[in-house]
Amino acid sequence: MPRVALIHDFLLDVRGAERVFAAICDAWPDADVFTAVYDEKGTEGRFAHRHPQASFLQKLRPTSRTFRPLLPFYPHAIESLDLRGYDIVVSSSSAWAHGVLIDPGAVHVSYCHNPFRYAWSEREATLAARSPLTRPALRMLLSRWRQWDWIAAQRVDAYVANSAITQKRIKRYFGRDSSILHPPVELSRFYPGAVGDHYLVLAELMPHKRIDVAVKAFNALERPLVVVGDGPEHRRLKRLAGPTVRLTGRISDDEVADLLRTSQALVVTAEEEFGIAAVESLASGRPVVGLRAGGVLETVEEGVTGAFYDDADDPRSLAKAVAGFDVARVESSMCVRSAHRFGAERFKERLRTIVAETAANGRTAPEIDRPVGGLLPLRAARRGADSMRSR
Repeated sequence: MPRVALIHDFLLDVRGAERVFAAICDAWPDADVFTAVYDEKGTEGRFAHRHPQASFLQKLRPTSRTFRPLLPFYPHAIESLDLRGYDIVVSSSSAWAHGVLIDPGAVHVSYCHNPFRYAWSEREATLAARSPLTRPALRMLLSRWRQWDWIAAQRVDAYVANSAITQKRIKRYFGRDSSILHPPVELSRFYPGAVGDHYLVLAELMPHKRIDVAVKAFNALERPLVVVGDGPEHRRLKRLAGPTVRLTGRISDDEVADLLRTSQALVVTAEEEFGIAAVESLASGRPVVGLRAGGVLETVEEGVTGAFYDDADDPRSLAKAVAGFDVARVESSMCVRSAHRFGAERFKERLRTIVAETAANGRTAPEIDRPVGGLLPLRAARRGADSMRSR
């Protein structure tokens, strides 16, 4: 049997990407697990039985709250993982896991949640949010990251995208083709029930999630909104919240399932690559009110299992969509039926098939000089990228 290694960016908490990686681990129960940094408590012990092997950064004991300042070191950390002797490598990447170095005869399939957003799709917004004093250094870091990222992407044998928008970004930023395999959802956790009067936001509280749009909209509507999640935006959102808006922070899976089941609808304010929370809402028999962009267009049917609004930055656009959508007319059974397209068994079977087909075809990635030392010196990175473009 071939030796299989599984790699994820970091295992510090349990978000959508970590839930997907858990399903990937289930697909290969005997594979070894690698990551840049690992926190058993933050991941609720879900990966403890797999004994994840972490990089040298593990000595610093980063958590989900403290790992971001180490950003410049993660490419080097992921390249430092020792994968000698493995025949098949499956990475789960939204940042740097796809840059892992493997044996010359091994095959690497990368399940891509999104190319690293802060270097690519969110680069300008990331720079604009920084002070003028730190902006030049960050711009240089992100430029070098792009070069490292592009070269790393050329070493992958096959990309699997979690959605159509991610597939387009893989092609645009890396010049690589990919197949689409929607993420799995733990459908057994969710079921319909008695509905309450609140709407729900379920997301990491990051600037690009635009949770402030939902808070302002529901302040104006004077309707109950529950915001579940934690992140850098928590304090600002707390200050914005009116009397009908409640922020819970991180809560347990059971509490999340209860809030989804009893909500009027889930509110999605960001352009999600896929949006597992939207499918979880459908599995709970509840519709979705979301921005008309990204993954919800692949999971939500307008007028049947949800409604859309068009202006990402205007709370009035969201408020109008909420006020004009009669959730009482939504059939719970239609939502549940729609969610069943995204079961975990379907995902695992399809991913195993893609990996087996890639392995049968042998190594297909272009041969280029492997970068070492994390972020390359600028001249070396340009040489690598230029050499590939000339082929």
